[in-house]
Amino acid sequence: MLNNQKTYYSIREVCNQTGLEPHVLRYWESEFSILRPKKNRAGNRAYREKDIETIFTIKQLLYEEQFTIPGAKRKLASLKNQQPFLPTEKKSDAKQVIAETIQELKEILRIVENC
Repeated sequence: MLNNQKTYYSIREVCNQTGLEPHVLRYWESEFSILRPKKNRAGNRAYREKDIETIFTIKQLLYEEQFTIPGAKRKLASLKNQQPFLPTEKKSDAKQVIAETIQELKEILRIVENC
């Protein structure tokens, strides 16, 4: 997610990465039990990579897919046993890889059929 791989990120760093305001993150913490960042000795939130991935998932569900909060909670529960969520920017990369793979498989099939 973030350029420099750290163990913990401050709320400001997470806000800069996700484009969200701190009050939004704090509200989501009260609504989504899956989002529970640790707190350091000073009481400041310390987000991990997993927390940031969850934030991107929630943001995708609420802002782009227009889920309500209860709907997003249900969707998160159903996604729990599936692959990790990819933010939108990475989804387009995945679609490109899939399209290229399909094209390569079609070429292999054409070669095999001509043998």
